[in-house]
Amino acid sequence: MEVTEKVKIVISIASLVAATVLIVSEYRRRKHQSKQTSSLSSCYLHSELKPQFGFKRVLADNSYSGFKHLKKLEDVSSSSSSIEKSLNCHPYETEITVLLENPKLEFSFLRGEYLLEMNDSYVWVETELKLKELAETLSKEKVFGVDTEQHSLRSFLGFTALIQISTQEEDFLVDTIALHDAMSILRPVFSDPLICKVFHGADNDVLWLQRDFHIYVVNMFDTAKACEVLSKPQRSLAYLLETVCGVATNKLLQREDWRQRPLSEEMVLYARTDAHYLLYIADCLTTELKQLAIVDSSSPDDKFHFLLEASRRSNMTCLQLYTKEIEDYPGNAAASSLINRHLNGHGDNSTSFVDAKFQEFVRELCAWRDLMARIHDESTRYVLSDQAIVALATKQPTTTEDIYDAIAQADLAIESPSAVVCSHLDDVYQMTQDKLVKLDAILPAVLQKCLGSDGTCPISIFNYSLLVNFKTKLTSHRSAPKQNGNKNLKQFTRKASRELFVKKFSCKAPVYHNCRIYANDGRLLCYCDRRKLEWYLNRGLAKLVEENPPAITLLFEPKGRPEDEGNDFYIQTKRNICVGCGEGNHYLRYRIIPSCYRVHFPEHLKSHRSHDIVLLCVDCHEVAHAAAEKYKKQIATEFGIPLFVHRVLDSKEAQGTSSSMDQESTGNSEDAGVSPLHLRTAAMALLRHGNRMPSSRREKLLQTVKMYYGGRDISEEDLEKALLIGLSPHERRKLERKKGVSLKHSVEVSHMDKQENNNNDTDANSLVSLVEEQGVEVPAGSEKDVNAESNMVADDSSNGTSGGDGVTELNDTQCNGNTLHQQNSKLSLLGHGPHGKQIVEHLLKEYGEDGVRDFCQRWRQVFVDTVHPRHLPGGWNVSHSGRRDFGEFSVYNPTKRLSAE
Repeated sequence: MEVTEKVKIVISIASLVAATVLIVSEYRRRKHQSKQTSSLSSCYLHSELKPQFGFKRVLADNSYSGFKHLKKLEDVSSSSSSIEKSLNCHPYETEITVLLENPKLEFSFLRGEYLLEMNDSYVWVETELKLKELAETLSKEKVFGVDTEQHSLRSFLGFTALIQISTQEEDFLVDTIALHDAMSILRPVFSDPLICKVFHGADNDVLWLQRDFHIYVVNMFDTAKACEVLSKPQRSLAYLLETVCGVATNKLLQREDWRQRPLSEEMVLYARTDAHYLLYIADCLTTELKQLAIVDSSSPDDKFHFLLEASRRSNMTCLQLYTKEIEDYPGNAAASSLINRHLNGHGDNSTSFVDAKFQEFVRELCAWRDLMARIHDESTRYVLSDQAIVALATKQPTTTEDIYDAIAQADLAIESPSAVVCSHLDDVYQMTQDKLVKLDAILPAVLQKCLGSDGTCPISIFNYSLLVNFKTKLTSHRSAPKQNGNKNLKQFTRKASRELFVKKFSCKAPVYHNCRIYANDGRLLCYCDRRKLEWYLNRGLAKLVEENPPAITLLFEPKGRPEDEGNDFYIQTKRNICVGCGEGNHYLRYRIIPSCYRVHFPEHLKSHRSHDIVLLCVDCHEVAHAAAEKYKKQIATEFGIPLFVHRVLDSKEAQGTSSSMDQESTGNSEDAGVSPLHLRTAAMALLRHGNRMPSSRREKLLQTVKMYYGGRDISEEDLEKALLIGLSPHERRKLERKKGVSLKHSVEVSHMDKQENNNNDTDANSLVSLVEEQGVEVPAGSEKDVNAESNMVADDSSNGTSGGDGVTELNDTQCNGNTLHQQNSKLSLLGHGPHGKQIVEHLLKEYGEDGVRDFCQRWRQVFVDTVHPRHLPGGWNVSHSGRRDFGEFSVYNPTKRLSAE
């Protein structure tokens, strides 16, 4: 009996366990299924109300359109050109420039006694009435401290969730979520040049205030910049709070969700601390700066105003302008980064087919993630992590369950995939099934399903503009219909060529390292790259004072200071982005003043040329280059100096046929010789098809070649030599490899060129340039061909031997009339050498160095008028002097060069 009861109990327990397992499994299956299919009916945003969706006015929405900066009333009432210019300039540039040029001599951050302890009293500003009262209070102050708290995880661009403002008497916490649409009330206070705003590390704060409220900061004192001037071991606010105020703060609270209301007591204390002590810290740092000037100065006249230096650096920060990062294609930058990291780490374990499939799926997922983040106003890392994208692209799951599991396993720290993924899991499933194989088809379909009258996702002010701007974003990337075969081929070829150009020629590493060089008195001399720092350190001319980012102090007295010479540009940080549109994924160096001119400038005007070398993306570079080529023609016409060498004549025949040439012309060489391009074209045609072409055509081409050889009969050897006229050695080797041409005498000619270069042997030289100084027209289309054929990239360290705008050039040649310098074997007879040298010589002779400076300003103005750059580094200006004196150790010092020689 007892055994039977025990068996019954065991069976009951087993049945209960089995039933429980079945119920839990069914519950999980239905919950999982509901997550997978929820996107078919609704989006999570229908049940989750995000605080930013209550904003009625958003300045930086999630569309692909650029950011429009504030236009002051005086700009609006001016001409249309001024309005256009104001969009590319800081609206308060004039006021900030005045502060830079004439900074205040007195700084007073505190009045009377200051109680360091922070009491429990503060003002929470959450109504428009209180905000107006705050603005009125601040307008009566001479200085106040400011800090901001941002939220970025659950927003695509991020937004300011709290602003802390402290005067000497009170602390204010401004609820910018509740007052987002009324924050313009504070604009006049922040832009008032008579009121100093104290920040710490304000580089991002000034941009965020512009982005969210069109608030522009004018007259700032940044305590982080003061730490730079003082060479503090650390520059964080936590360090200053601890060392100056004796206050410890938990910086982990910076990562808290500042959207929550009400804020916890711990978060309130943290927010108040960041702003409350700023005025006291600023006062202490200014005292140190004043004392440092007295200690390090031998006389009042030599006193360096460290305090004014800190103020000037702070106000340079105010000149920054917020820009939205507009990618060439949605998610393109993230996809490229992921692909490169994956292939570098696993390249040996994957075939080319797998790599290609992996790359395509990564690009699809990154584009989908970018669009989803914009629609739902979420950060991309919240929508789908990089680890999840790599996991999906590697495993290639085929079911929604596998997709869900792959994401969950990749993000072990997160309980489950994001709400965005759960609501729109079918989009990812369709991409894995190759139902939509083109990004141009996937993204519009996703957008149409999510937004619009029948869309699953709510339309907010953040994503409404996507409906208008998204189609425009894809237009330039979408292939043409198949019936337009030729047009489609051209578009594909152009796109492929552009991508190849970007891959091959764009900078592969950051150009600006923003390393710092200080004088021995602590004064900032310039920002530079690592190589320059290493040059000083390796020679024992400097000591390393900071490691990240690197900074050195010179052990000798430098010759001149940048700001003393009107060159503030050199003591400003620079961003690795296109100065025209802000593109940061690729960029190229662009020389505003073409090297064909600058290479002939006096040494002290051309050695410090970083001011006139900027970064441009491919598109902006193309626009700038086209304008520069057009302006070169204007200069050639203005000065009467032609751009190109138009005609050439064989030197051996020139003297022997001079009498016959004199009979046909008046002694002027204008009609002598032949165009190099026509000469090579005729010689090539005769070598390839001379025996098969009509006699009349053959005779005409022979006459063209004979003009180069002075009219004498020519042989096959002469035709082969004619092919090499005006070509660089690289172009000669390239020509030899072309099918159907055998250059038997190319080695001989190359050897002659070497003799010409090394021995200056006039007998070995077979070329004499006859430059047409009277402006003979270049044959139609030849200029374009010339630039294409003689394209050689110049190196920055070429010491003036080659031009930087696509063609080689003469260095110190005389190329007038019937003479040609004999020593430059790399001279392209189609190049700009004579033109650039003669222009500069004319300017120096007629106007001196002032003429060269005016010439440089003209080129800068052409660049500004063409590109309309919005992201030029601080201190850049059209009227830049360009002159720098040479110190004792400068590599450009003439005495150093003479001793080296």
